[in-house]
Amino acid sequence: MISILLIGKGNVATHLYNVFSSIDVLKVTQLNSRKLENIPQADVTIIAVSDDAIAKVSSKIKNSFVVHTSGSVALKDLKNNTKKGVFYMLQTFSKDKKIDFSKVPFCLEAENDDEYLLLERLAKLIGEKIYKINSEQRKTLHVAAVFVNNFTNYLYKIGEDICKKNNIPFEVLHPLIMETSQKIKTLSPEKAQTGPAIRNDKKTIKNHLNLLNKEQQEIYKILTKSIQNGN
Repeated sequence: MISILLIGKGNVATHLYNVFSSIDVLKVTQLNSRKLENIPQADVTIIAVSDDAIAKVSSKIKNSFVVHTSGSVALKDLKNNTKKGVFYMLQTFSKDKKIDFSKVPFCLEAENDDEYLLLERLAKLIGEKIYKINSEQRKTLHVAAVFVNNFTNYLYKIGEDICKKNNIPFEVLHPLIMETSQKIKTLSPEKAQTGPAIRNDKKTIKNHLNLLNKEQQEIYKILTKSIQNGN
């Protein structure tokens, strides 16, 4: 039996608590990060709080092995005086959206082999995609994730705004979005690139710009130039 203490009540902590609680060989306890007066012992203490709270929360924990779940915080930024590690899941989490952990990449880091193997064992109980990623790699991976996830989602939002303004249902674009996301499993993003920018279709680009507001025009121009420059 492996005992786990989850600290946090946000999206990541909620999903981890739910999936860990369904596994017989795990004993899981969850605490709110604001109520750390009495911290129970555990084999693994997982801090799933906002990045800027990790140092403060970890400094209050004396358990033998403490890990965080952040993509942008280094292992050394944990301030406990015991063993440290990272249990980072490269996925977007929303409380009301169920997660298939078998498809989630687990990016693990620990100070020594024994602790790494413990994290790997936990990850394998719920997932299949396990990667050994150090703090520097994880930092750059997180930046890449912001581009392919957060920024891309914002572009979806712009597309939705344009559709709404012209009384077009956004769902018309769903098949295109899905096809593009599937295509990059077999083609590199560079080879999968299509559209007026890569074709240098100046007439279409000009027509598009005339349909957009000032902020949208700036984003369109930056992305078009970057595509044409191959950046």
